[in-house]
Amino acid sequence: MARAPVGPLTHRRVLNIAVPIVLSNATVPILGVVDTGVVGQLGEAAPIGAVGIGAIILTGFYWIFGFLRMGTVGLTSQALGADDQPEADALLSRALMIGFAAGIGLIVLQMPLFALAFMVAPASAEVETLARDYMVIRIFSAPAAIAIYGITGWLIADERTRGILVLQLWMNGLNILLSFWFVLGLGWGVEGVALATFIAEWSGFLMGLWLCRGAFQRSGWRDWPRVFDRVRLWRMAQVNSDILIRSVLLQAIFISFLFLGADFGDVPLAANQILLQFLHVTAYAMDGFAFAAEALVGQAMGAKAKGAVRRASIMTSIWALGIVVVLAAVFALGGEAMIDLMTTAPEVRAEARTYLFWMVLAPLTGVAAWMFDGIFIGATQTRDMRNMMVISALVYAVSVVVLVPLMGNHGLWLSLLISFVIRGLTLGLRYPKLEAAAG
Repeated sequence: MARAPVGPLTHRRVLNIAVPIVLSNATVPILGVVDTGVVGQLGEAAPIGAVGIGAIILTGFYWIFGFLRMGTVGLTSQALGADDQPEADALLSRALMIGFAAGIGLIVLQMPLFALAFMVAPASAEVETLARDYMVIRIFSAPAAIAIYGITGWLIADERTRGILVLQLWMNGLNILLSFWFVLGLGWGVEGVALATFIAEWSGFLMGLWLCRGAFQRSGWRDWPRVFDRVRLWRMAQVNSDILIRSVLLQAIFISFLFLGADFGDVPLAANQILLQFLHVTAYAMDGFAFAAEALVGQAMGAKAKGAVRRASIMTSIWALGIVVVLAAVFALGGEAMIDLMTTAPEVRAEARTYLFWMVLAPLTGVAAWMFDGIFIGATQTRDMRNMMVISALVYAVSVVVLVPLMGNHGLWLSLLISFVIRGLTLGLRYPKLEAAAG
């Protein structure tokens, strides 16, 4: 599968990149909905909370290495914009090496990492026990899961988003089928959900390698002097370290959100976990156009085309704005029905309905943050991303301290949305500097 030639920057091109990403990313929160729904059929709050807290801890650890996808997109798209295919292929090798090393590190350190996570998690003993059972199985697919970030980033930069759609449909479809079989058919409970994900992630990694087979037919990926070139490695390290700090802070916000919600009891914890699936749907839908911005802005930066940077930023953001308006309407009109599909526990249903209106506001308050993330990643202006994330995290922490004692779980949701707004505003103020760097 050869890379599509770079052509005029049109709405059609934006959609050709974004639509497969929107569809493929939509399968990821659907997987979370299905996993939550499958254990929800057991009629108890504890398994829902266990899968939620276990998944968010592992996702938090994995997304610490989310820089691998983001940094790979920015650097690879700029290499392609500069017509440097050997460097683009070498970046794939670097990404795979980093992904495997990170995954093996998590496996080795799993016990202290899990202990640290639950040290700050005030969940009940039952929820913690079930969550540990889930995590001990899933952690062994960490090398595959993290390496897939690098593969995905490389394919996005190469505008190979249909391949990503195939990858996600295969991996998440297999995961869903196995979850139903293991949990409802074989009665393996929380462990069945974890085993399904383990199998699906390793199979997804193998398919990802197959999708990148074109790179392996060229020589750049095994040009070891280039792959290990000190200057290129240092540039990659700078970009990735900035994104790493940004990712750690972002995950700290979400992990603290779930842990603080657990302070209110198992039922609010389960309700928050269900509502987080709405937020995941929003994030992944908007990421389709943010990823398009990463590829197009990155290529424009590599080509030193200032006007193309602005056009890519504006065109992708217009489409993202349309998406969030639609999502807000869907959540407002169909949110209660979606909650009922995810759990049969009456108390969890009632609790989730209480906070549903925050899910209507979330897409509208978060759109700027998500889109500017994509624009800054493509431009590899990662220092600004890091610094604005620091500000956002500090504002979130202050909001939690002030609002949670006054408003309880409502204050927790409001604090999260405030952090979205602050991140979008501060990145917006830094955008003129980014555009100036293109020319």
